[in-house]
Amino acid sequence: MPRRQSSHDHIQWTTITRMCHSEILLWTSHRGFIRGPHMALDTSRLFMLYLLLTTLVSGAFARAPAGPWDAFNYAPASRNVSPATIRSSTGNVSGIPSDLVYTSETALTFSGVNSSVVFDFAKEIGGVLSFSVTDAAENAAIGLTFTESAEFISPDFSDNSCTSNSVRVEARQIHAAPVPSGTVTQTIGQQRGGFRYLTVVSNTDATVTVSDIAVALTFMPQFEDDLRAYTGYFSTSDPIFEDQDFLTKLWYAGAYTVQTNTIDVNEARSGDCSGGWSNDANGGISSGTVLVDGAKRDRNVWPGDMGISSHTELVSTNDLISSKNSLLVMFSTQDPATGALAYSGPPINAHGSDTYISWSLIGAHDYYLYTGDLEFIQNVWENYTFALSFLQSQVDSTGLMNVPQSFSNDWGRDGGAGHNSAANALLYRNLVTSAALAEALDNSALAAEYAANATAVKAAYNELLWDGPAGMFRDNETTALHPQDGNSLAVMYNVTANQSQDVAISEGLTAFWTPIGSLSPELNDTIIPFVGGFELRAHFVADQGERALDLMRSQWGYMLTTNLSVQSTLLEGFTANGSLGYRANVGYHNDFSYTSHAHGWSTGPTPALTFHVVGLTLTSPQGATWAIAPIPSGLDSAEGGFETGLGWFGVKWNVTASGSSRW
Repeated sequence: MPRRQSSHDHIQWTTITRMCHSEILLWTSHRGFIRGPHMALDTSRLFMLYLLLTTLVSGAFARAPAGPWDAFNYAPASRNVSPATIRSSTGNVSGIPSDLVYTSETALTFSGVNSSVVFDFAKEIGGVLSFSVTDAAENAAIGLTFTESAEFISPDFSDNSCTSNSVRVEARQIHAAPVPSGTVTQTIGQQRGGFRYLTVVSNTDATVTVSDIAVALTFMPQFEDDLRAYTGYFSTSDPIFEDQDFLTKLWYAGAYTVQTNTIDVNEARSGDCSGGWSNDANGGISSGTVLVDGAKRDRNVWPGDMGISSHTELVSTNDLISSKNSLLVMFSTQDPATGALAYSGPPINAHGSDTYISWSLIGAHDYYLYTGDLEFIQNVWENYTFALSFLQSQVDSTGLMNVPQSFSNDWGRDGGAGHNSAANALLYRNLVTSAALAEALDNSALAAEYAANATAVKAAYNELLWDGPAGMFRDNETTALHPQDGNSLAVMYNVTANQSQDVAISEGLTAFWTPIGSLSPELNDTIIPFVGGFELRAHFVADQGERALDLMRSQWGYMLTTNLSVQSTLLEGFTANGSLGYRANVGYHNDFSYTSHAHGWSTGPTPALTFHVVGLTLTSPQGATWAIAPIPSGLDSAEGGFETGLGWFGVKWNVTASGSSRW
């Protein structure tokens, strides 16, 4: 086990921010909270601190510093990728290399109907597939199937992506072979948004030779030249996990997941599944990119998912225009009669979720905090305040929002109606951030009203829902259930009344833990990384960083290492026994293949490691002021940073034993 930091340890700390025109050196042995014109440093667990600010005129996005961490970046070096290896074959196929490594020289000849080859791209990818055909006989045709997990490799069906079904329904995609030679290229609609394994099948008895298999990656099109050109980075060494680079790999897996979820708005998934999948629908605005929920599915804007993925976007690529566009999609869905926003954007156009309305509003504030784009807030303010009024109209005599059944949808959980803890924790956060936005718009009276309402919600939340003997909040006043989401959000968003509650909740949440993650009591047999991401943040807020890292190792360690996953991007969810049957009995029709393997809502560790382990957060728009408060969490060192429009921010620290500090 690693040595825990003690009051006799020293932290050597180098901080670099490129945002001003001065260089500052600061040395302190004072235990407390240090503030300055552009900084706030928490040294409550430190004796010594060294801070360096360097200069850089703000401008175009800058690439993060190069280092050994770049080896763990999952993003491909080229927008055109080919299979890494041949996994298996059936029937009569010649030309398979003895080492099974696929190269530009590989040409495979299929002779006989249903002869097939399975190709492994070694990571999650998505885009338009093309291949060359030579020596094709009359009537030759090639069938294609795709899957994220090796569990669903099949010559006949892809894993389901358009609709969940108890049987596989997405049959081979058939392409007639040009005779005698030529190139076959999918249309945009035919592209597969997310997969790792491709099966190529001869659809007839006619002989055909296939070569030059390649996928033109369509995700994150605004990164035209280099998908690996991140503006942020993270690095540490894990003294506990069997792979010491695990936490660094996890940070990059989250970053890459969100890249695969960033798509052209006209490449959303169609709602018409009659002919199989079609990824050429419009996602809500005329042009640009949007941040969607998943690479394979749903390829649709869901604002709750952005409660995690937009933060990942900031710390990795600073591609916040995609978040902005997704928020514009959500504000465009407003009901002109009530002010309610939709549960999701088009083409799905789901309705009926107070929590997801809250996430749209919270997302608007987060976007403003990260970019300083006050014009955006001004443009949506009428819609924003109308939506907030809709939520506040549900506050009853208890002081809490009484969620109607018709607006009780959430991430898939049961029991979202009534004085639901998660919904009211989000309402509190909404009111706090709305007060800040009103102040930015010079509306002090409205800011004061929102702040007063926030105070009232917080008081009612603690009075009605706090279960003192259990040391946790109840899901509502009529149940003994202590939810993972409501308790995590309460700590994360400061709905608790004191630090002792935070510590108690952090301890209480561990009662849900299994060897492979936290089992949510809100939905039977469900480990959901979306809510797990909020739990991670709650442990850090409670100053229980080692507990947060333990959860990363179990839950996200399983996701990155199990042979059921793509081992590069992060699962939508799974079950207590590790199966892919997430929500199999609650909405997904017992369809294990439907589960997404690249879901942005599962990337909570990426911003958590930056905000809490590196300890770098923004405290005013674009980082005009910022805070540094690392939580070492049993680690000996960490470093990382990210960029805003003001410049690049970075922190590097390490712990040394008392008496052996080196500066």
